[in-house]
Amino acid sequence: MTEALLEIQGLTKHFGGVTACDDITLDIADGELHAVIGPNGAGKTTLIGQLAGEIAPEMGGIRFAGVNITNLPAWRRSRLGLARSFQITSLFPEFSVLDNVALAVQAHAGHSFRFWRDARSVPELREPACAALARVGMTGKADSIVSRLSHGEHRQIEIAMALATRPRLLLLDEPMAGLGPEESARMLTLLRELKRQYTIMLIEHDMEAVFALADRISVLVYGRVIATGAPEAIRANAQVRQAYLGEGDAAVLDHG
Repeated sequence: MTEALLEIQGLTKHFGGVTACDDITLDIADGELHAVIGPNGAGKTTLIGQLAGEIAPEMGGIRFAGVNITNLPAWRRSRLGLARSFQITSLFPEFSVLDNVALAVQAHAGHSFRFWRDARSVPELREPACAALARVGMTGKADSIVSRLSHGEHRQIEIAMALATRPRLLLLDEPMAGLGPEESARMLTLLRELKRQYTIMLIEHDMEAVFALADRISVLVYGRVIATGAPEAIRANAQVRQAYLGEGDAAVLDHG
């Protein structure tokens, strides 16, 4: 196993009487695609929010590239090379595709939004933005207004925004959510290509995508990791199957 790029130790978070993350311990090796799956309400998005610095854990620690980032703000984590996408897209709908990605570069670089201007006119912002759009196959849509594009294209833009910050680790929160068959196929191809270059933590409900992409899979149930292993080991794990049988959808494990 390659040395861990991300180490999570004993991460715990409650919301009122609900335990969203319960002593989560796992690691992500440099260069791997590590998927995190689990039934609805398992704590997946809370976990990724803590890793990105948007939610403060109550207990536990996070190390990234050898640095303790447990108490660092989100922008400091971004500077170290952590980038995330969201379960619900967060874009400027009336801006162009290129402007959205250029503004992500601007924010990552720490430029002040008090000096807001057409981001595409600044070479230091435009060039990495164009490179990121090319990476996700959207060069031809650079001048399109975001609100006029499909949901699948919004997902591609969001990934381009993450890539434009030159990350070492991508935290992807359900990139397949809400996509139709053709868009899902395109996203799967994109993720397979990104896997060759980036370390990725993937939160995803689409089991076909998970089993096609993942090097390892961790399964969350009620905020706890009940299993971590290679896809075939997870598919055969009786505890994992029981967790999915509880929702009546264990069959998804057989069709991944």
